Amino acid sequence: MAVLKVIEVLANSDKSWEDATRKAVKEASKTVKNIKSVYVKEQSAIVNGDNVTEFRVNIKLTFEVNY
Repeated sequence: MAVLKVIEVLANSDKSWEDATRKAVKEASKTVKNIKSVYVKEQSAIVNGDNVTEFRVNIKLTFEVNY
């Protein structure tokens, strides 16, 4: 039987929501092992004038716990 845990992670990117998601997974994987999936819970953006300058994501990472 596998035991899974879910954590929330926030990340940002000046390129895209997809890039922010990849950055979140890459950074989390430095300390969290056995990541199985990612769920994008929320997306938002920062606007400066008429330009989107930053993409933000709030994700849920699911990983398997070794016991």
